[in-house]
Amino acid sequence: MPGLLSVELNGLHFYAHHGLYAEEKKTGNEFEINLSVSYEPVSGTITDISDTVNYAKLYALLKTEMAKPRHLLETFAMEVVEMIHVSYPQAKKIDISITKLHVPIAKFIGTATVSYSREF
Repeated sequence: MPGLLSVELNGLHFYAHHGLYAEEKKTGNEFEINLSVSYEPVSGTITDISDTVNYAKLYALLKTEMAKPRHLLETFAMEVVEMIHVSYPQAKKIDISITKLHVPIAKFIGTATVSYSREF
């Protein structure tokens, strides 16, 4: 059995309006996304973009979906993982983490992250 190959996007920053609270929806927030898509290569050495997971297309998907506000980051994570799997059915495992960089809680110092991992 061949090993898994992973395509990763790390430290992506977006400004978006995800959140439950009215202030979050109004002012927005900064988010960081880390994504890993693992798959089994079809055979041999990959020499063509059509034989791999295109990170430019992954980035475009994330950018598009970040522009669509959701109440929960959990919803975003689960929906995006499903979209990626539809685009890349060869994916065996997809990991995503979304970090809210400025949590709207008084005296809160730090970040809040939602992570989702799914194996196919």
